[in-house]
Amino acid sequence: MGQRAMETFRSCIPLFQALSDPARQDIILLLAEKERLSVNEIAEHSRLSRPAISHHLKIMRETGLVALERQGTQRYYFLSLVPSLEKMKELIRLVEEECLS
Repeated sequence: MGQRAMETFRSCIPLFQALSDPARQDIILLLAEKERLSVNEIAEHSRLSRPAISHHLKIMRETGLVALERQGTQRYYFLSLVPSLEKMKELIRLVEEECLS
């Protein structure tokens, strides 16, 4: 694997780790269905505690999977998948170019 592909792969590892957790997968699917939710609203659809949900949302924000919008005292989370998808597409493109040719 070429240097650029390896660097891109390594930069995707936090994203892969974030996506590997079933609780985060459930939150992604819920946000895909509901579009925008607060931590309390996510908790209504989950067996996880609000602190656990906040922890998962923090990881997902750090990896760019979700973003947040503040309205007054409320924080609403929504999917922000484009940057993550672009990073994965770049990895696939580089692997195809450097490893499959």
